[in-house]
Amino acid sequence: MAICDVCFRHCRIEEGKLGFCGARQCREGQVIPYNYGKITSLALDPIEKKPLYHFYPGSQILSVGSFGCNLHCPFCQNYEISWSDQARRYAQKAEKISPVQLMSYAEGFKKEGNIGVAFTYNEPLIGYEYVRDTARLLRDRGLKTVLVTNGTAELPVLKELLPLVDAMNIDLKGFTDHYYRDILKGSRTQVMDFIQAAVKGCHVELTTLIVPGENDSEQEIRELSAWVRSLTDADGRQIGQDIPLHVSRFFPRFRMMDRGPTPVRTVYRLAEVARENLNFVYTGNC
Repeated sequence: MAICDVCFRHCRIEEGKLGFCGARQCREGQVIPYNYGKITSLALDPIEKKPLYHFYPGSQILSVGSFGCNLHCPFCQNYEISWSDQARRYAQKAEKISPVQLMSYAEGFKKEGNIGVAFTYNEPLIGYEYVRDTARLLRDRGLKTVLVTNGTAELPVLKELLPLVDAMNIDLKGFTDHYYRDILKGSRTQVMDFIQAAVKGCHVELTTLIVPGENDSEQEIRELSAWVRSLTDADGRQIGQDIPLHVSRFFPRFRMMDRGPTPVRTVYRLAEVARENLNFVYTGNC
């Protein structure tokens, strides 16, 4: 048995078994990334799709995903590779791509406007060793590394990655402990700590998916955006007002089919509320 130290769960994993995320395994008394280099998704995407609007706009980025996730969002858009029963089947069919191979693919797409690799689709931090090893190679070739993440990781994991990562889009899914704990099976505190540290080391944009009846009150978005505004850089200067926030529209998906899509007017209104505190607020999926 071994204890995983990637996120707040600190899973006690028995020999040969997997942790909560389905991607970290105990082998010979050590926790290893079971999903290392096992790729389920690969595509060349516009950088704005991550979404990153203030990081090399107009460029393309090679986007790669594995399997597993340390949250259990009932509305997951990529549930087939994240935490559903299908994810276990994808794990068996995943293609093995080494960091060197992935770097080579990224270089091959330079002529099409590719600037690097985005680790996305599932949660990249649960396989951070693969991100780290690939990012080192990408940096040597002048390519960028991007993370699209839920921010649910301990700070030592971030500390190891941050010197190698150029940009992140981090989900700040809501601003109540109830929402994170009871709906997402996560930790708001850990995500907030992660964001506070990340903005001191790389370009960060945030995304909040507005789910009807869960995190769609003006009060919650006002408090969320006020907290973002308070964020500071490594020198203690307040920079939060210029961190882009993407306010995104929910559509029924996976295990949350009991409500309709977020009304467009709600998304626009909450974006206006966020603009009371932030200079760059964008609406998505509208």
